[in-house]
Amino acid sequence: MKSEPQKQKKRAQKRYWIIDESMCLTVREVLKLRSFSNQVRTSGLKEKRFSQVRRWFMIELGLHAGLRVEEMASLKHCNLFIDYTRSSLSFLGKGRKPRLVWVSPLFRQICSLYISYKKRFGYDTSEDAPLLNNLEGLHISKRALQKDFKLMAKLAGLPTRYHIHNLRHTYATFLLKVSNHNYRFVQRQLGHASIKTTQIYATVLESEGREALEKLLRFNEVKPLNGESNENS
Repeated sequence: MKSEPQKQKKRAQKRYWIIDESMCLTVREVLKLRSFSNQVRTSGLKEKRFSQVRRWFMIELGLHAGLRVEEMASLKHCNLFIDYTRSSLSFLGKGRKPRLVWVSPLFRQICSLYISYKKRFGYDTSEDAPLLNNLEGLHISKRALQKDFKLMAKLAGLPTRYHIHNLRHTYATFLLKVSNHNYRFVQRQLGHASIKTTQIYATVLESEGREALEKLLRFNEVKPLNGESNENS
């Protein structure tokens, strides 16, 4: 059982936890990872190696839905709603709380492709079957997903600091940008109990403000008049 000082230390760490830019993939890194992942998928289909196809889908799932690794590992086919009128994932998230995550039409197509690949490899795609399964057809473990991501990131040439959870951070920051900083929507998508947790990602978006300020200052650059010096006095 944890002592009171230990509990206070943990609360303090949680209070001051921040997300910085090093925890999120850049646009270039996302493109690089997805390009490599597609190559892995192609070789997996050609060489009949399901693990390669699963790794491709793992990357797409992390980038398109921003799930926690334990949520990814626990997904079943019944959690997918990807027909012509629906594009969402519905499942029990952290703390066994119901979660609904909307996904793009592009990811709906990716899911359909992945399911067709699973059928080609002879794996179960019924409602209770695991979405991400191991070679025995059982739910893949969190640790296996973490190791798979580290391998993919390394082979894609990404920095070694990245872990699978960085896909979630990347999803969150990208979604905030394209939703015009709609924190309530992003909060629901990520399954945060408090919007304060979602607002932590504001520190990453501050870089956009700095860039805008630099452009503003360049635009309003004050040029010295004749005979004046622009050196600091």
